[in-house]
Amino acid sequence: MTTHDSELTALFLECSRHQMLAESWPRLRTCVESLTDEQVWWRPNAESNSIGNLLLHLNGNVRQWLVASFNRLEDHRHRPAEFGAQEGLTAAQLLDRLGATLDEAAKVLDRLTVEDLIAPCEIQGHHVRGLDAVYHVVEHFALHYGQIAYITKTLCAKDLGFYRELNKTSRL
Repeated sequence: MTTHDSELTALFLECSRHQMLAESWPRLRTCVESLTDEQVWWRPNAESNSIGNLLLHLNGNVRQWLVASFNRLEDHRHRPAEFGAQEGLTAAQLLDRLGATLDEAAKVLDRLTVEDLIAPCEIQGHHVRGLDAVYHVVEHFALHYGQIAYITKTLCAKDLGFYRELNKTSRL
């Protein structure tokens, strides 16, 4: 591999960590911490997911696609249970569980190499490369963070204030 490959790998992993761990995760946590346990498990209808379901789902996804796959661990994910739950864990417990998984994922991202990113792997029946797995998790996390932010705004009827700094510039 060339120096350019190593630099590009480092940049990709730095951007991935930043997007998921420095932007989406703190905002997602802020949303959930502003809600009651009842609100975390609220569903607008039977076909929709609660924030609790989304937190279980994100935990399962990150654990499966990053932690288990790159650590060569057996995958014990039970995806239907993530969406079937209607109560059980408190908001704090859900955040703690996801936080612990994200800590493990950060360690994985800290050690990945060019070779890891171009290596083929099979996850959830998909034949992908390591790069695909990382990209999938970051994109997937951001997608569901957006849903959690929307549900939080709906339940609380307030601006979450995540972009206040943009109001201080002339570029709105």
